[in-house]
Amino acid sequence: MKMTDIAIIGAGAAGLSAALSAKDSNIHITMIEREASLGGILNQCIHNGFGLHHFKEELTGPEYAERLIQDLSDDGIELIKESTVIDIQKQDDFIITMSSEARGYEHIRAKAVIIASGCYERTRGALQIPGERPKGIMTAGSAQRYLNMDGYLVGQRVFILGSGDIGLIMARRMTLEGAQVLGVAEIMPYSNGLTRNIVQCLDDYDIPLYLSHTVTMIHGKDRLESIVISKVDDQFQPIQGTEKFFEVDTLLLSVGLIPDIDQFSILDVEKDSKTKSARVDQHLMSNISGLFFCGNALHVHDLVDWVSDEGAKAGRYAKDYVLGKYPKENEHIDVTVGKNIRYVVPQIIDMAALDEPMDMMFRVTKKMLKGRLIARQGNQIIVQKTANFLAPAEMEHLTIKPSDWVSKESIILEVEEIS
Repeated sequence: MKMTDIAIIGAGAAGLSAALSAKDSNIHITMIEREASLGGILNQCIHNGFGLHHFKEELTGPEYAERLIQDLSDDGIELIKESTVIDIQKQDDFIITMSSEARGYEHIRAKAVIIASGCYERTRGALQIPGERPKGIMTAGSAQRYLNMDGYLVGQRVFILGSGDIGLIMARRMTLEGAQVLGVAEIMPYSNGLTRNIVQCLDDYDIPLYLSHTVTMIHGKDRLESIVISKVDDQFQPIQGTEKFFEVDTLLLSVGLIPDIDQFSILDVEKDSKTKSARVDQHLMSNISGLFFCGNALHVHDLVDWVSDEGAKAGRYAKDYVLGKYPKENEHIDVTVGKNIRYVVPQIIDMAALDEPMDMMFRVTKKMLKGRLIARQGNQIIVQKTANFLAPAEMEHLTIKPSDWVSKESIILEVEEIS
């Protein structure tokens, strides 16, 4: 059986950043990637806009990935490509089972594991859209891969359901390739994409955005022929008499991403009902000692820069864990969300390890022109700051320093809207 100190599952932005951060002459790292190349989803994102925070310049997805790969030397890092993790168990160490066509079954024993496996898209089956089942309906990410990596334009008359960033970007991409994008429908009363993508991908190309609308019928026998969208009420139920008809041959779905961690459920990881992933402490470690989560496998990020930053943290903390730098006793408190917050990461604080500032990452539940971000213990506010232009599509941050703690009560995080 192969032995390693840290196993990193996934070699996208989070996994690569974790490996770079964990590199140490005393640490052996094994990175497992199911694709033939490193970089993950970045390889199919040929548009620019990446790296403004992390590299301080604007890059395309492949350029961003290449920057990380160039920094990754072979010293102490073993790369296993085209291999899929099919099982993981915890004894004293972790036992990972991999499968690949070229290598067959392999087992790795690791002292710590970093889950950086990314996320996957919701499909039509998850949405239960009524109507027939013709060809021409796919996720926006699949269409992006077909077009940007395989050179195949999936349709000529396109409609997009959901205003996630991939869908917005594909609206522009399909238009530039000669397709006609007839519109984007979003069931929420606000867009779920970044403001810059709404402007650059829809407004600049006169592509209409239908807020509070969803697809209510699909027509077509072999190939998609048309769809119907309808306005929805505040309970997200279609309103009769608001139907709009579109003749299309392609429907792209950009209706949310889910952390890709189902294969690790055998470990009985405690999960957060909102993020659909692990509950972690400030070191990104789950309730399973030595099991770390980061990037889109932990919660879906709006910027790859935050994915890289979080991956780097996971790598550093996993290295500390292997080197025995964690306190032997744990004293956990919960982080709970208050008004106007959908979720927060981390969800747990290890009070025995308050040795550095911690970044609380969260999303708000509605758009606000101005808000006050507040962290409190009991009735006492320990940290607060004012922020402008808050939106559910964009990640918010609040830093808590070791000196801010006033007790061992649970933390409540909330946002007050300022009129």
